[in-house]
Amino acid sequence: MLKKEKSRFIKWFSFSRHIRRKKASNYLYIFNEDISDLKQKVINTEKIKYTHGSKNDIEDHMEDLRSEFSGQSELCYTIAKIIVLIRRNYKTEKYFDLFEKIWLNEYEFLLKNLNTRWLISSSDTFADQTKDQTELAYAIACSCLINSVKISESERFLEDAEMNKINKKKKLLLDNETRFPLFDGMSVFKFGTDDTLRNMSWRFNKIPDQLICGKILKEVFNRLQIHDTAFKRAKLRHSRKRTEWWN
Repeated sequence: MLKKEKSRFIKWFSFSRHIRRKKASNYLYIFNEDISDLKQKVINTEKIKYTHGSKNDIEDHMEDLRSEFSGQSELCYTIAKIIVLIRRNYKTEKYFDLFEKIWLNEYEFLLKNLNTRWLISSSDTFADQTKDQTELAYAIACSCLINSVKISESERFLEDAEMNKINKKKKLLLDNETRFPLFDGMSVFKFGTDDTLRNMSWRFNKIPDQLICGKILKEVFNRLQIHDTAFKRAKLRHSRKRTEWWN
């Protein structure tokens, strides 16, 4: 049976939750800086240290987080700090309002400069906090897309699949219009000519321009064609011009 998410009432009794919130309240963060200045400031630390999970001590966690943004704009780090505070349930409404305001005003800069991890963290924050049901839908779509790719690439890593070679017999059969079932009526993607991803990208073009998570979704989809993912590998194997799906 699927384990249900805990209700707010049940969460209230979590001791660790109160500890993390209390420590967040001790972290004095007042946003009173000019955004244009933050965009220009570049963080310089001795080395880049990527954070995984989070420490109970928020000062330590924020320090680790800062080193993750070494060489990047202070505004990108600011977005990450706000996400941390929201996830620790500290003045959530106040910080989400600030988070949303920055995204609305600086989405072009953030889409260009945040890495995919923090783009998804941003869309997840919208999913958790927004009252806009359309924004919520696109935020969930972002999560579904990236987690589907992440789990497939992780399985590929686990099985050393990157060392495998193309099965020429199967490729020939696919080229000759043979369809191989995958599961529940789904069949193997026809590398080289399939129009599935082109049609999906056309549907992305229908996303309303004003939706932040719609913009994040399209940016993440474009990045999947650049980095070593199944999308890029499918792109490299594609041969039919009229069914190309990348920009």
